[in-house]
Amino acid sequence: MNNFTVQIKIKERLNKLDSLDYDNLECWQIVEAFNKAQIEWCRRQLHGGNIYREGDEMSKRRVDDLQILLREVPLTGVVADTYFEAQNFPGDYLEFKRVDTKAKTKCCDPRSMTVYLGEEANRNLILRDPLKRPDFDWGETFCTLIDNNIRIYRREFDIVDPTLTYYKKPRNIEVLNCVDPYTGQTSPVDVISEFKDDIVELIIDEAASLLAGDINEVNQHFRGTQGAERSN
Repeated sequence: MNNFTVQIKIKERLNKLDSLDYDNLECWQIVEAFNKAQIEWCRRQLHGGNIYREGDEMSKRRVDDLQILLREVPLTGVVADTYFEAQNFPGDYLEFKRVDTKAKTKCCDPRSMTVYLGEEANRNLILRDPLKRPDFDWGETFCTLIDNNIRIYRREFDIVDPTLTYYKKPRNIEVLNCVDPYTGQTSPVDVISEFKDDIVELIIDEAASLLAGDINEVNQHFRGTQGAERSN
């Protein structure tokens, strides 16, 4: 959906189509509200905060709606005594999906490993537990997240070809010749939402609800909130 249509729809929801009786909305206000609405909508769907209580990949619809945000990136980093630490954590990271890696020893060829996401608080307990600690023969290890880095733990084997699969932040929209509220600069190009039109419609309702709250339009606020979730 193009940005002109997005702006028209949001203004229509708020009864702000070139009104001479009330203050009109600036384009940067619409951009900021839409981009904020994208993040809020994504977090609800990933966590299961929608009316169906369906989180990440819990239904075909959640898979279909969120697959556009999935990315896979090879990890590079440094090796410590007990772990491999990635140093190219993606800047557009939103939520963890999985880590894949291979492992090798001096006597064996690389093999695929199953990598579990562990809690940093339980790291030492996991490393001491003979049933949970990294094991080349069982093909299992674990990783943790700390300070925007990923640590993949190892024990008597080396980490080979690790990759991170994650949900990225949705791309911010930009309106041509409109001030970008995040940089303060005039946008030289038109950047549209990467979501499908049916999802953009939901985000429009969410954005209209945010703007309605800002300008104390109670009825439009509740209508937008309900519309964003009713068809979700």
